[in-house]
Amino acid sequence: MFRKIKLHPPSHRKIVVTGSASGIGAATTRLLQTSGIEVIGVDLRDATVIADLATPDGRETMLRSVREITGRIDGIVACAGVAHAGGPELIIRLNYFGAVATLNGLRPLLVESDAPRAVAIASRAVLHPCDPATLDACLAGDEAAAVAAALAYRGNVYACSKRALARWVRRSAPSPEWAGADIPLNAVAPGAIRTPMIEHMLSDPEARRDLDRRGPMPLQGLGEPEDVAHLLVWLVSPENTLTTGQVIFIDGGSDAVLRGDDVWG
Repeated sequence: MFRKIKLHPPSHRKIVVTGSASGIGAATTRLLQTSGIEVIGVDLRDATVIADLATPDGRETMLRSVREITGRIDGIVACAGVAHAGGPELIIRLNYFGAVATLNGLRPLLVESDAPRAVAIASRAVLHPCDPATLDACLAGDEAAAVAAALAYRGNVYACSKRALARWVRRSAPSPEWAGADIPLNAVAPGAIRTPMIEHMLSDPEARRDLDRRGPMPLQGLGEPEDVAHLLVWLVSPENTLTTGQVIFIDGGSDAVLRGDDVWG
């Protein structure tokens, strides 16, 4: 038996993009809008909804504001995030708990769509070493414990936040709440992308060499926000009917270099 899928015309689709004011979020917003799709942007500035997703109050402001704007959305791009310069606490609160609160909190509005889709931004950094205590606390939903563990950890907290998010996506995607409601849920894992988040690394020759060493990108090297935006736009489009629970590396070949060819062993 074939499924009959009803699709909204592109101009009728509404997509929430967090982190919409800069970087990958801004590029995704522009690309969606050029296709006639309505974007509800969420950021600290220059957005439809002004909210700080690193805080419980900000998350509630975002959810309330989106509900006031519309009773139905067709997609979520959870793009808001911060890198190493933000400090361990902000990294955990925004990158993991802000993203999960966005996806879980807005999911009820997705079920009203004929073609609901959701995607989060992980990172190539999911391949780096990670603190088990931070990871476990994130996945247990214990924000205070996750922050405490991250503050005590001397390693790469950014990698921990993104690995936790990738695992949450993998665990959640097949569930009744997501797959059972016909909502594909995925993550993308960009390599080094030319955004304000890593600008300080690109302007420092030593930091740039370290970036290239930790994450070689043999295909074309450094990426642009638009490269990732095209993938995100497809993942939240009606054309994506079966791709779910995936962490898709868009990294110029870093994953293949770092992990080799046997990733299922």
